[in-house]
Parts: sequence; C-alpha cells; structure tokens
Amino acid sequence: VQLQASGGGLVQAGGSLRLSCAASGRTFSSYTTGWFRQVPGKEREFVGTISRSGTSTYYADSVKGRFTISRDNAKNTVYLQMNNLKEEDTAVYYCAAAPLTYWYSGPISPAYWGQGTLVTVSS
Repeated sequence: VQLQASGGGLVQAGGSLRLSCAASGRTFSSYTTGWFRQVPGKEREFVGTISRSGTSTYYADSVKGRFTISRDNAKNTVYLQMNNLKEEDTAVYYCAAAPLTYWYSGPISPAYWGQGTLVTVSS
C-alpha cells in the first residue's frame, strides 16, 4: 500500500489543523493505520492508531484529548484532527499502516510509511 500525507502547515498555538493520508494499492481497510511524528534530531514518536474498521482508537498520552484519528475506508483515507495545538506539537507527521489481523491498544510497528508533512505551531 502506498500512503500520501497532506495538510501540514503553520498554525498558531491553540489552533487546529487536519491532516489527511490517502492510500492506494491494496485494500486499505485491511490495514490498521496510525500517525507518528518526528522532530529533527529526535526519535520518531508514536501519536495514535485506528483499527481497520475505524471503531477503535488509541493515542499517546501527549495528544490524548486533543487529537482525533478517523478514517473513511470508502475514500481510502485516514485523518488526524489536531485541536488546541501546542508549540511542542511542531514536527513532521507521518502516516503509517500495518497489516494486523487483530486490534491492539498500543503503538503499532508499521510495514508501510507515507512521506511526512510538516506541522509548525507558533506562539
């Protein structure tokens, strides 16, 4: 599966942004998908994940209550809605997919990665 993330940009602290990740190739609904982020010089950080059906989600503590992941399997797209953004949310955001056959409430180990999209939160 190929993944293409978009929607990054510059936003003020307290603002909102929605990222999209469009998938092509194999059946998108077969993949648990997730979002990660990375600040230059630091390790990639898990943000959250959503089950194949979209009925279950799991988030890192750092974004819980502010970020929401959803998906539209008919459109082969997963979304990351980010609200109440903070300066520390500034990073390159990546979408990813894993061919899991079961739901796991925790970080995934993706088999596929999209290219990143930069989110910059200013004070």
